[in-house]
Amino acid sequence: MATEQRSRRYSGLDDWEPSDILDVFIEGQLAAVAAVRAVRREIKEAVLAMEERLKGGSGRLVYAGAGTSGRLAVQDGAELTPTFSWPSDRLVLLIAGGDEALLQAVEGAEDEVERGGERVREHRVGPDDVLIAVAASGTTPFTLACLREAKRLGALAIGVANNRETPLLKEADHGVWLDTGPEAIAGSTRLKAGTAQKITLNLLSSLLMIRLGRVYDGLMVDVQPTNRKLVRRSENMLMQLTGKDRAAVRVALDQANGSVKLAVLLLQGCSPDEAHAALEDADGQLRGALSSVQKRNGGLEG
Repeated sequence: MATEQRSRRYSGLDDWEPSDILDVFIEGQLAAVAAVRAVRREIKEAVLAMEERLKGGSGRLVYAGAGTSGRLAVQDGAELTPTFSWPSDRLVLLIAGGDEALLQAVEGAEDEVERGGERVREHRVGPDDVLIAVAASGTTPFTLACLREAKRLGALAIGVANNRETPLLKEADHGVWLDTGPEAIAGSTRLKAGTAQKITLNLLSSLLMIRLGRVYDGLMVDVQPTNRKLVRRSENMLMQLTGKDRAAVRVALDQANGSVKLAVLLLQGCSPDEAHAALEDADGQLRGALSSVQKRNGGLEG
């Protein structure tokens, strides 16, 4: 596998000047970006398929991986709730070795084929769900078992790997091959392979959230105001979107229980019931809800 190969280019790396070693590592990070850019079409197609499965329903996003790949997958999934208000009951995070593996290596966990299938069944993954399986090798037993079982149960399977023609890519409904090649430190896929995975996961989830209406005009209108910084951000977003002063947006946010989307509609003259109905009719899309409200009373540009 390319990610396991030793490259002659890096022979004697430990004897190089520190600045030269850093240059090689930085070059690897740039190569990771290029590898992701090369498969943007595959990423787009995967997101459109995910959107179709998840829009307007109760389907869940399931992340699966082991080691570095598993930690990156869990991190991406964990950030969706505070950033986009993705419901926690629509999120499943599967990492080989369980929560302990988030902080330290759990030896042998990635080889537990039976455990992978069991975890998928325990969470009752099914046809409404989407599973994103990540493994640099494309052959990690735990991750592959998760993908196979989820697919058998009808879930949409997305595979992300750094070696081509591997089972994870071949068996996924949508495979994303990140051609990052050998590492400067042979086999250390926490380097450019991991960077490419991180970028890909960011793109998959962020584009999906945009498509599902959780971003409006480049703003995180579904953010959860769980601390002072995020409360302030919510207020600033409302001021930008509506032109109202801070006192007015604070009142609207309070009436909307912190929901920026609902607050925007309240500031457009909707009652709470009308705001809820407009969003529901628009499948949670603020742009669509605003359009219907504007037809009635004009206001904010859509």
